[in-house]
Amino acid sequence: MDTIYALASGQGKAGVSVIRISGQDAWKYGEAICGKLPEPRRAASRSLKDESGDLIDHALVLCFQAPASFTGEDIVEFHVHGSVSVVQAVFTVLSRYDSLRLAEPGEFTRRALENEKLDLVQVEGLADLIDAETEAQRKQAVRVLSGALGDRVEGWRKKLIRAAALLEATIDFADEDVPVDVTPEVDDLLSEVISEISKEIAGSFVAERIRSSFEVALVGPPNSGKSTLLNRLAGRDAAITSEIAGTTRDVIEVRMDLQGLPVTFLDTAGLRKTNDEIETIGVSRAISRATAADLRVFLREPGDEFILPPLEHDIVLRPKIDMSEEKEGGISGKTGEGLQALVHRVQTELKDRAGLAGIATHERHRTAMERSFEGLVACQKIVARGPDVYDIAAEELRSSIRALEALVGRVDVENLLDEIFSSFCLGK
Repeated sequence: MDTIYALASGQGKAGVSVIRISGQDAWKYGEAICGKLPEPRRAASRSLKDESGDLIDHALVLCFQAPASFTGEDIVEFHVHGSVSVVQAVFTVLSRYDSLRLAEPGEFTRRALENEKLDLVQVEGLADLIDAETEAQRKQAVRVLSGALGDRVEGWRKKLIRAAALLEATIDFADEDVPVDVTPEVDDLLSEVISEISKEIAGSFVAERIRSSFEVALVGPPNSGKSTLLNRLAGRDAAITSEIAGTTRDVIEVRMDLQGLPVTFLDTAGLRKTNDEIETIGVSRAISRATAADLRVFLREPGDEFILPPLEHDIVLRPKIDMSEEKEGGISGKTGEGLQALVHRVQTELKDRAGLAGIATHERHRTAMERSFEGLVACQKIVARGPDVYDIAAEELRSSIRALEALVGRVDVENLLDEIFSSFCLGK
């Protein structure tokens, strides 16, 4: 592979910028710009100079020897003063070497994958960690990056390989008397993995919500104070408020951090029957988004008709209690009365759901597990029919194992790599 370089820290002016070189000639190019390199994993101060010997900057230099590095290759890092001009001066020198090139987005991480320093799930965990905005997202991404899902998949894979070996042994000796019936052990192995995968699939929906954000929809008739409440929650004028019914036509979103959980509040159009074509579209969108939301907050007066019925865990409040003597069970976006109680209820409900989160965090993970699960259920049914059809059961089992291997990047994922790494920034 080519030897590559890139800025491994953020773009723009900073206190310190990190320039990374990775590849078989990394140390050669490192020595060309800073002289003698320090011992691997022992940082040292060096003067970086251009081809004319002019000083570029004084830097902290750190080396990693293959395969004990992030990419699995030799690496040199220059920790320079975070000036845009210093970084550009170093890049100018490095760009003049014919066999050294600027890294593509995500190429350092891609090499880590190719050199088996990370599996595909860990790569996605790294991307999620970079994008994490809340504590819950950070914790979840770190768990994935640490290899928790890969370890779990490997455990399933070992059990299924054991089951496949038992089936294959029976098939190979089909014309002879096999002293031991393998069906009970195979069935136990399949049942165990089926149960664990089923739980992980269920937990993946919540985990994906933590990664992308829970949605809480504010629902109610026109002029029920939804937009005013959204503005109060956001602490700014995110939505237009007016006494004119039907002001909100589209769904307005405000993203918040509630005790570490990512939550997006949705201000939806007032629900009512109308002859206005544009408002009708807004009502349709409101119903669609509210139905898909994780939680709904209904603002309605007693006796108001529910166009969209609330579900078991939804919250129903009386709006505009600043204009009423009755305060119980109500809220006012104008004065903030009842706001903390609402936020607490939302936090409690979503934290309870977050406790059910699994390790799998992406739809791709869930799809692979579902394919494996379906194959295992089919395999178990076939095994129950006896040794005469073990060859068919074995094929179902092999398909299930391949689905799990594709999940962690062992097989059949080449077409996914470009899409996954396209989200990475330069330097990762």
